Amino acid sequence: MKAMLDLVARHKSGQACGIYSVCSAHPLVLEAACVHALKADIDVLLIEATCNQVNQDGGYTGMTPDQFRDFVHTIAQDAGLPVERLVLGGDHLGPNPWTRLPAEEAMAKAEVLIEHYVAAGFRKIHADCSMSCSDDPTPLAEDVIARRAARLIKVAEATHQRVGGEPCVYVIGTEVPVPGGAAEDLPELEVTTPQAAIATLDAHRAVFAEEGLSQAWARVIAIVVQPGVEFDHRKVIDYDRAKAVRLRSALDDQARVVFEAHSTDYQTPAALKALVEDHFAILKVGPGVTFVLREALWALDAIEREWIGEGGASGFRSIALERMTAEPGNWAKYYHSDGAALRFDLQYSLSDRIRYYWPDPAISAAQDRMFANLADNPPPMALISQYLPTANAALRDAGLPSDPTSLVIAHIGATLEAYRAACTPEPEFAHV
Repeated sequence: MKAMLDLVARHKSGQACGIYSVCSAHPLVLEAACVHALKADIDVLLIEATCNQVNQDGGYTGMTPDQFRDFVHTIAQDAGLPVERLVLGGDHLGPNPWTRLPAEEAMAKAEVLIEHYVAAGFRKIHADCSMSCSDDPTPLAEDVIARRAARLIKVAEATHQRVGGEPCVYVIGTEVPVPGGAAEDLPELEVTTPQAAIATLDAHRAVFAEEGLSQAWARVIAIVVQPGVEFDHRKVIDYDRAKAVRLRSALDDQARVVFEAHSTDYQTPAALKALVEDHFAILKVGPGVTFVLREALWALDAIEREWIGEGGASGFRSIALERMTAEPGNWAKYYHSDGAALRFDLQYSLSDRIRYYWPDPAISAAQDRMFANLADNPPPMALISQYLPTANAALRDAGLPSDPTSLVIAHIGATLEAYRAACTPEPEFAHV
């Protein structure tokens, strides 16, 4: 689509510009992204859903692609952001949700997935067929990955021809863990070699040509590689640009292709800026924004207990932990500690498995009670500043009330601002 193609063209012409992608289905995160886009006067806000979050079977959000589109559009409209400024993307679209099935069955499901995404108006499509299915060897050969990706993109192109609208742009490749971050403790990561990046491009280009997808190849805008950034439960591997010097130049001869960086959550503002300058022009953030959502909610719980008193407080934090303990399905295979260490991971793990529990009816009801308590009995500024100083300062500076929703949105906005700043070229970096 034109907005993404123009961005890549500007970056390839020498501007250290980029775009960040918000990968979340939480309504407060999405509202925060829309509010921040308005405040920062961002031309294009990129919102993406993963194959596990949103698919034809509902995913873990319970939403199909058209339902997610309507959900995002309603939030944007309520925030005052024109939907024309939104770009919807699909991340890791492929057989990943169905790898327990034989490859042919899983790919048939993936074809339906792609068709639903494109028909619903998603126009940035990451075709990811790198995962092995039940009857596949591990790892898959590059040619097999490329052929499966081309098979899905052929469906995307046919669907676009049927439904119309702007054409899709595509992202290929993956050298990252499955959606959601690493499941185990991480060693130091190996940066993708230039040879591996070029081999992925060459394999896909050749298959696309064989499959009559040359027009689609002209809209392949990015390749996912590993720049050496990741996070696990308790630590972050920060970007070290010295280790990515050779990779940085791998796309010099590719007129229309940039890198897409996954798992940039928790990187420092300086690291995010360096990534964009080093041609990682698309930065993905997911658990990082729901992590700061949890920070804000925990802060409001502390404010409520101090201001309202234990007797009248909602018990939001305790209820959330009780529900996670009662329903361990979304964290049991990721957290292997027990006792106090497990209680810590349930709340504070950087992989943020708690994000799967916010829609739980008991947790949602407790959150509503907490917000109502604080709205009906506004706490003093001194208490708000104690627990949410950045959000408090931002709202005061804007002349806005410090109601619970606004505090959460302002707290998330601070993280999004780091991404916006990283993606915006400064005069001294206008030509790199």
